[in-house]
Amino acid sequence: MRKIVLILAITLPVLLQAKTKETKLFNGKDLSNWEIFTPATSPQPSESLFSVINLSGENLIRITGEINASLATTKEYENYHLKMVFRWGEKVFKQKNSGILYHSYGPFGEGLGVWMNSHEFQLCTGKMGDSYCMGNSYFEIPAAKDSDGKVFRYSPEGTKSQFGTNFPAKNCAKKSDNEKPAGEWNIVDLYCFGRMSVHVVNGIVTMVNYNSGRIEKDGSVLPLSKGKIQIQSEGGELYVKSITLEKIKQIPAELLK
Repeated sequence: MRKIVLILAITLPVLLQAKTKETKLFNGKDLSNWEIFTPATSPQPSESLFSVINLSGENLIRITGEINASLATTKEYENYHLKMVFRWGEKVFKQKNSGILYHSYGPFGEGLGVWMNSHEFQLCTGKMGDSYCMGNSYFEIPAAKDSDGKVFRYSPEGTKSQFGTNFPAKNCAKKSDNEKPAGEWNIVDLYCFGRMSVHVVNGIVTMVNYNSGRIEKDGSVLPLSKGKIQIQSEGGELYVKSITLEKIKQIPAELLK
């Protein structure tokens, strides 16, 4: 009995500490730790763009996608592993399009008139896992051009290329397509540490980004390693089951093999 008590005394604090490392960005009840931005020039949506609904006994974030808008955390984050579980709904206004915008900084509207400057983990159907430099963000990515010579695609063996405003491209396509069929839940993981980030779609690495930066007015690039997190409303209905964040001390080595 004494041995059991001693083991519990040693292991319980460790287990409790492990549990507290994970932050639930969606608390399962409401959007109290998020802010919503809708451009003043946008038409009024027919219903709430961002809401929490109960579907089949589960509370989910519903994003209508009716107009372009942002759901942004009120806090900044750095050095983390973010995991989001989501699926597409049935309503499509333009296309099944959304994205996780991370290291977001500056005012809303800097990116395409709606979003903050940021890096985008693309969620758009057919492009899930792509990288896009929203506004004045900057990345360096090992890439090679597709056979048509137009599209840069992530390749671990490729030449490290510069992406951002006034560089050859702002978008780098994913290595492979790992999206689930329509109606099924996708799991996307985003690992950020220092100036590096890794996109993972349903367990498969699709993108590795290096030397994250912000492009200044004079064209210089300053380091960018933290910021708010945004989720886009951008043309398609989306349901989010969970979105969690855990602090990390490095990018897991197995993701970089």
